[in-house]
Amino acid sequence: MKRTNTRMLVEAGVMIALAQVLSYVILFEMPQGGSVTAGSMVPIFIFALRWGTPRGLLAGMVYGILQFILGEKYSFHIVSILFDYVIAFACLGLAGVLRHNGMVGVMAGVFMGVLGRFISHVISGIVVFPHYAPEGQSPWVYSILYNGSYLLPEFIISMVIVGLLYRVLKFQLHMDNRSSSNYSA
Repeated sequence: MKRTNTRMLVEAGVMIALAQVLSYVILFEMPQGGSVTAGSMVPIFIFALRWGTPRGLLAGMVYGILQFILGEKYSFHIVSILFDYVIAFACLGLAGVLRHNGMVGVMAGVFMGVLGRFISHVISGIVVFPHYAPEGQSPWVYSILYNGSYLLPEFIISMVIVGLLYRVLKFQLHMDNRSSSNYSA
């Protein structure tokens, strides 16, 4: 059991670090925060798929805190810190919810993770950034359009990468269900 916990912690650290590095490979960046990256959410998805939702939520939260600490700051409002970083990136761990349901479950989990992140960013946009909405446009509409404009391409990139990796990951998804006596390497 101890060996499995050590492996899980090491994998969490590696995946969080990989996600952080991939977040610096920016394909497109929005003016008030948010970007399309080279699949920066994928390592957190993989971790959640391998180790389950609770551990995935924690790894995502740590990644979100790193994003706040190491990235550009657009607001220090507590709602922004929570909903643009801590909660938004923790939601990526939702990818583990349906991980035992084959390819469809894996893809549905990735969708749930991105949807959770999207909802979290929209809430922050409505509360903290409503003044960015053009004259006459609802802050709700603006926040949905703004956050959707970079999260939709990021979602598509993530789905493609996870789909390509699925064959490799398929036999690894039940790692946390193995006892330490049956586990080797």
